[in-house]
Amino acid sequence: MPRTRYNNLDNVSTDKTLKQFRQWREERRTKKKDYSYIIPNSPPQLDYLLANREEASVTWIGHSTFFIQYEGLNIVTDPVWAKRMGFQRRLGSPGLPIAKVPDIDVILISHSHYDHMHVSSIRRLYGSGTQIIAPSGLGRKMLRKGFRRTIELSWWEHAEIGNAKISFVPTQHWTRRTPFDTNTSHWGGYVLEPAAGPAARRDDEKLPQQPVIYFAGDSGYFRGFAEIGNRFDIDVALLPIGAYEPEWFMTSQHTTPEEALQAFVDVKAKLMVPMHYGTFRLADDTAREALDRLEADRRKRGIAEDAIRVLMHGETLRFPQQA
Repeated sequence: MPRTRYNNLDNVSTDKTLKQFRQWREERRTKKKDYSYIIPNSPPQLDYLLANREEASVTWIGHSTFFIQYEGLNIVTDPVWAKRMGFQRRLGSPGLPIAKVPDIDVILISHSHYDHMHVSSIRRLYGSGTQIIAPSGLGRKMLRKGFRRTIELSWWEHAEIGNAKISFVPTQHWTRRTPFDTNTSHWGGYVLEPAAGPAARRDDEKLPQQPVIYFAGDSGYFRGFAEIGNRFDIDVALLPIGAYEPEWFMTSQHTTPEEALQAFVDVKAKLMVPMHYGTFRLADDTAREALDRLEADRRKRGIAEDAIRVLMHGETLRFPQQA
């Protein structure tokens, strides 16, 4: 039986030829890059994270891995605590050691690429009550790996777990784990909302404010960002800014810092948290370059400085935000 192959909006292709790979390899040999800047680590607020069951919080582990507390749930996105990714050693240590991570209720997987879905990390986090949410087409693989509590979602579908509504939204990307499974599962991001709806939550003075959080997964720039912004009242957008160089090669699958900032504008969020940079050397850009370009474009656009929050590994952003 033929396997389903998934596509991007407007059938945008991310396929690359062998000639293009060779061209990238030749270009890489001529580049001299300074990789000395390492994203610093902040001592994690372990006592707070272990005790918190009311406030929303976002802790950056590294790359696209966040520990998010939301509506009483402990959530991890794209769990990767690996020390290596292929031949590339991790550039900095995870913001929270995996042994110190509080018990996880929900694991969100944006797509099956190895730098977003590290099975050994998932095994360490997967407990007796952990629920995995994965893109359509990936459930069978998760079941084969022994993760029985897996929900598959297609674009714009949602699941309600406890008091949280978790929606799966489009990205522009692709996926593969073996030579034979290219695009046989989908890819996307997630939006976290209170199950009762953000408006109802905000009108109830007895309940703490719960921001609507958008985790963008991995994506090139596409019109879907604007549609997401029209469908959801997003407060916080976790957006990728790295792995974009060479741009002629990466443009369909990874946003540049400037495109990430445009995505922030498109989704109409109030706060942007950059991610997907400075953890693994997946392309030719550096963490310092990505941050510098992001800051230059912020200034050019006249976006307020406090609209972008650059986190250290292990740093926790709490809502309502702490002074």
